[in-house]
Amino acid sequence: MNDFASTPGLILLPAVDVQGGKAVRLTHGAAGTETDYGDPIEAADNWLRQGAEWIHLVDLDAAFGRGSNAGILRKVIKHARGVNIELSGGIRDDASLEAALESGAQRINLGTAALENPEWTASVIGRYGEAIAVGLDVRGTTLAARGWTQEGGDLWEALARLDEAGCSRYVVTDITKDGTLRGPNLELLRELTERTDKPIVASGGVSTLDDIAALRRLVPNGVEGAIVGKALYAGQFTLAEALDVAGD
Repeated sequence: MNDFASTPGLILLPAVDVQGGKAVRLTHGAAGTETDYGDPIEAADNWLRQGAEWIHLVDLDAAFGRGSNAGILRKVIKHARGVNIELSGGIRDDASLEAALESGAQRINLGTAALENPEWTASVIGRYGEAIAVGLDVRGTTLAARGWTQEGGDLWEALARLDEAGCSRYVVTDITKDGTLRGPNLELLRELTERTDKPIVASGGVSTLDDIAALRRLVPNGVEGAIVGKALYAGQFTLAEALDVAGD
């Protein structure tokens, strides 16, 4: 652990996924697998009290194209002053992007649009820079789009194109791990850091403090942060404990 002192800490982003106005967690991102965790504002407030510096806030209904939780998301952002918000879900055109930016979120995570509309994505990356991240949701090395219901092409081709467009960072989710508490895909993360010099936020599978420590060891490689969801909601560890291991 001694080498950790000379490298930055791993940034942790506790997740608040919103569906039907409630904070939920899905397994493999699949509709119908949700566990209800109540009021999103209370969930965000809990992470805030435990020392969160970032919250990963997702509109699942918008991601699946079946509705919007924009009102409740704005309330969460307004309530969680003093914490940075990474906002994701259904942001696919100028109108939804502008609404997301105006909500007070510090970073917008593009998903489907980055795969289906590369020209628009390149233009908004050029316009907004660090405020735009791209979510790369994968099964193996095949990308998923439309709330993970459709295939979205090859991971490495998309990564090369987005690097060329100047994307500032990637939020990488292994769908086969998401919501399963089976540990992060460290192999995939290592390969990604070899193929891009942009920072990576890891997502999916974190279940123990040892997983946090393993991701922390990848910080020198380029893994900047990790999204933690089900493990926190299921009480595997507290956010305060995870932040301590992450070095924050």
